[in-house]
Amino acid sequence: MDVLRVATRPVIVVGGGAITSEASDQVLALAERWQIPVVTTWNGKSAFPEDHELFAGSVGQTGTMTGNAIASSADVVISVGCRFTDWSASSYAKGISFSIPPAKLIHIDIDPHEIGKNYPAEVGIVADAQRAVAAIVDSLPGKGVDRSEYLAELAQLKQDWEEKLAGRRDSDRFPFTSQRPLGALRNVLPRDAIIVAGSGNTQGAVKQTFPVYSPRTHLTSGGFSSMGWAIPAAVGAKLARPDSPVVCVLGDGDFLMTSQEIALSVTAGAPVIFVVQNNAGYMSIRGGQRKQTSRHIGTEFSHPDGSPYSPDFAAMGRSFGIELWKVNDAASLEPTLRKAVQSGAPALIEVPTDRDAAGPWVPGWWDFPIPAYITDERQEEYHRTRATEQHL
Repeated sequence: MDVLRVATRPVIVVGGGAITSEASDQVLALAERWQIPVVTTWNGKSAFPEDHELFAGSVGQTGTMTGNAIASSADVVISVGCRFTDWSASSYAKGISFSIPPAKLIHIDIDPHEIGKNYPAEVGIVADAQRAVAAIVDSLPGKGVDRSEYLAELAQLKQDWEEKLAGRRDSDRFPFTSQRPLGALRNVLPRDAIIVAGSGNTQGAVKQTFPVYSPRTHLTSGGFSSMGWAIPAAVGAKLARPDSPVVCVLGDGDFLMTSQEIALSVTAGAPVIFVVQNNAGYMSIRGGQRKQTSRHIGTEFSHPDGSPYSPDFAAMGRSFGIELWKVNDAASLEPTLRKAVQSGAPALIEVPTDRDAAGPWVPGWWDFPIPAYITDERQEEYHRTRATEQHL
């Protein structure tokens, strides 16, 4: 591990493979032994405790500013069960999420086809992540190098991100931002509670805003961002861990894809709390349409006169026989969530969400082509960033 020993700005990037192999303890030991910041991918979220001083955030298109800054400036990247998908690597645009090369990659994966697939590997290790990381820890000296300056930079970046995040997470505007209910949920839930994230804007907001502390307490459909996945997944999570609170957070468009499956929460005896962020539309899709074409079609749920349309979620909840609430102001948000958690019963909570305050920040990049008929500065910006993509 000479590559790691001489590193001055190493980072560990943890993917879903670290959770599958139950390598979280070993990753924590490596990070603490050698004082290495840790970033997570979408599927790697929960592999590392997010209140740890070495946690740097997530990477990718909807990663955190801290995670992308630390990972992109690293001189050595230790990848543990990470596939480097386009969303986690900002479509391989150089210097946004990663800079490989010149950064050197130590790539650990049980699948030999993943080694060096998207980035050249300086050291490729085909092995179970838990065993490989444990072996690396054992091979390192008992005391790591002094990284006080590097870690001070990390602490400042985290403080800057926290200040930015607080502007939305702690806002009392109504209808709410996507982040506001997530901050309230974290306040009322125990550390081992499981959050199941829906698709689109909600998925990205959960990734950035809702800290988790132990493996398998954050469940997501990952890069496919499949609408309709979250409700049955949440019921499955509750059946698997009946003693842990399970909260499913999703948008109204996502909810309507498989809303009938909330019946399972009753019939299977799996009391899940469903938090529906209602902004009357597919706001993630609307955002993409606006960015690409300056217009949107079919993504706002509206009456013919243009006024917002929404089903009666309260009536829907009653028809399925579950507890239900609609949050009508900021003051009642946290008390309502607390009541639902303490009830121990399946519950549906409608949270009105501002259409224009729905979704995460986008500190990374995703290769989302601009149509040829768009000839303004967006076309130039797209091709300028795309030219930095690294393709093997």
